Amino acid sequence: MSVGAAEQQGARMRADACRNRARIAAAAREAFVEHGADVPLDEIARRAGIGNATLYRHFPDRRGLIRTVTLSVLVRTAEQAEAARDEEPSAFAALRRFVHAAADERIGAVCPLLSGGVAPRDPEFAAARTRLERAVSDIIDAGRRSGDLRPDIAMGDVIVAVTQLARPLPGTGCGGADRFVHRHLDLLLDGLGTPRPTELSGSAATLEDLRRLQGEYR
Repeated sequence: MSVGAAEQQGARMRADACRNRARIAAAAREAFVEHGADVPLDEIARRAGIGNATLYRHFPDRRGLIRTVTLSVLVRTAEQAEAARDEEPSAFAALRRFVHAAADERIGAVCPLLSGGVAPRDPEFAAARTRLERAVSDIIDAGRRSGDLRPDIAMGDVIVAVTQLARPLPGTGCGGADRFVHRHLDLLLDGLGTPRPTELSGSAATLEDLRRLQGEYR
């Protein structure tokens, strides 16, 4: 095999490895959200459409997989916050874009994994947290100055509310509850902001809806 052919083959192998790693991380995120950090790794491999050997080649242990998933979610959420801050015409629009994006990243369900899969002083996580905190703080500060947001809120109010609202209801998995999350985030935003009420997505969640949802996952 020529040097050029060998280099091309090596590049293809590296690209395949990157794709497999990304597929594993995506499948693991959804599995962790639905079943918790103890979901069998074989199930993650099945969802990713790969063999068990491929999964273990990329992630020899569960802790490493949890770290990769949680770090990727935190980094993407920080990127979403920065993009919303820099691109939206108002602080309220930026906050709205951010909280919905954070919910779509499953941040409420994934962040509890941090306690079991990440060292307290992990430098990459510290850097990602700093990015996220800075961007969200910038949005809130701008909103308070412009009058878009209430003067008596802080970043912690937003982060706690988003992570709680985006977390699946106990005993329900995550799929059916997703249809309520964005509606309830809009209700949250109306409590934080000063503009006219937001047009809510979806329909009101009745007790019958919640009972039906719990029944689906028993």
